[in-house]
This record gives sequence, structure tokens and C-alpha cells, in this order.
Amino acid sequence: MNWITNSVLPKIKAWVQSDDVPENLWVKCASCNQMIFHREFEQAYHCCATCGHHAPLPPTQRFEMLFDNKAFENIELGKIDDDPLKFRDSKKYADRLKESRSKTGVDDAIAVAAGTIGGHPAVMAAFDFRFMGGSMGRMVGNGIVAAAKAARDRKAALITVPSTGGARMQEGVLSLMQLPRTIAAVEQVRDAGLPYLVLLVHPTTGGVTASFAMLGDIQIAEPGAIIGFAGRRVIEETVREKLPDDFQTAEYLMEHGMVDAVVPRPKQADYIGRLLSFLMVPSEARKTG
Repeated sequence: MNWITNSVLPKIKAWVQSDDVPENLWVKCASCNQMIFHREFEQAYHCCATCGHHAPLPPTQRFEMLFDNKAFENIELGKIDDDPLKFRDSKKYADRLKESRSKTGVDDAIAVAAGTIGGHPAVMAAFDFRFMGGSMGRMVGNGIVAAAKAARDRKAALITVPSTGGARMQEGVLSLMQLPRTIAAVEQVRDAGLPYLVLLVHPTTGGVTASFAMLGDIQIAEPGAIIGFAGRRVIEETVREKLPDDFQTAEYLMEHGMVDAVVPRPKQADYIGRLLSFLMVPSEARKTG
């Protein structure tokens, strides 16, 4: 029977299987389990048409969604020493970085781009949750600083899109230093008289929430996004009370005044464009001033 198994069956499979059929035609919604055609999922910017669930969206697709005509300029962040502390837990930090880069095809958990939204210049720093949970290390701090500098140089609005589990523990105190560093960068944008908007994406937690992510002139959030510093279980054990079912959701925070608006993805570009029309100096005045 070995000749059948080793020779005949592989040939039959090769005849009946087509190489032209994509491996992943469907995506299952993580919220309602609805099967979504992959192309429709991409066209909807990773939103479920059945329940409205907003799945993670990589920075490049987010830039295409928000910038006018899907046109934007990537801002390079340069290279840094990957592992200055030579950190190791169950595996080397350097190995974790290599694995994340191999899986995601990006260098770190942030990307920065410049373009226009509603005709107004904007610089956006967007997190990539696929890369080590969007954790904030030195490169992420560099990204926020670079975005703030680009916004000042271009007289543009600064927009950050955090999606993160917090500070990156493998960089120790160096990651914690990014909290005051990013706050200082945001303040420099404000000192230049430029608006700073934050679009909070699921999840936004930990040290990022304790720094630049909650300092926007206007705080926007995606539907259902979990936003907070500590996790629900930790808070319940600390206060010894049962928290509301919708605790830390974007809708709960808007009801309690920590978020200004909850805006679904299809409406975000128009909403942010209208905000910038209120907050930005008209382009003619910028040219003459």
C-alpha cells in the first residue's frame, strides 16, 4: 500500500487541487462568529457588517482609510540598539523581536505618516498591536517624538492612534522613560499652537494610557474599545466591588466624560476632517503668516 500512499494519492490531490484558490477566503468575526468574505472584510477596514465589531487594523490600512485619497508619506524612524539591557525571560528579548518582525513584516509597534485629512495637513502615529501587543518601548517613544517634530515642521495637526498593552517590560526603565518623553513631545505641539487629537483603539491600556494617550485636545474612540490603565480583574480585587459589564468600554468612558466621541471607522475620516476645519488655521493664513 505504500506506493498508493506515497505516489498515487499525491498525484490525485495535485490534479484536483487548484493553486489559484486563496487559502483564506473567509474571516470569522471575533465577536459574533459571523463568516465574512475576506475581500469584503478588507474593504470594510476590518469591521463586521453584522455586529459592527472593529477588528485590529494595521497602520498602513489605517493611513489609507484616514488620509485624503489614500495618499500619505511614510516618516522613517531610523534604527536603535535593539536590546541594550540584554534582557531575557523565557527567551531572549532579541529573539522575540526577530519573531515579531518575521510575523508582521514591520520593525516595531508604531508607524508614522504624513498627509492631509479633509484638506488639512496632519501627521499620524499609529500603533500595530500585532507587534508584541503594541507595547511601548524606545522605538515607540521615538515614533511619537518624530511625529510631534514632523507636525511642528509641517504646521500640521498631530494625531496618535494607540492600541497597546502598555509599556514593554523587556526594556525596563528605558520603556518607562517614554511616558514623560512622549508627554513633552505633545506639549511642544501645543506650544506651537497646533491641535493634538487621539483616536483610542481597542485595547489602550497601561503606561500609554498614563501618558500621551489621554492628553488629546479631543479624545475620540472606536466602538467597543477597552480603554484603561489597570485590567478589570485587578481593579475589582482592589476595590472589592463588582464593576459594570460595560466598564472601561469607549461608550462607558464617553458617558463619564473621559472620551469626547465614539466614532465608527466608516465615519472617522469625515469626522476628523471636520474637527480639523474648526481647529486649524486656514491654509491661506498659514501661507501668509
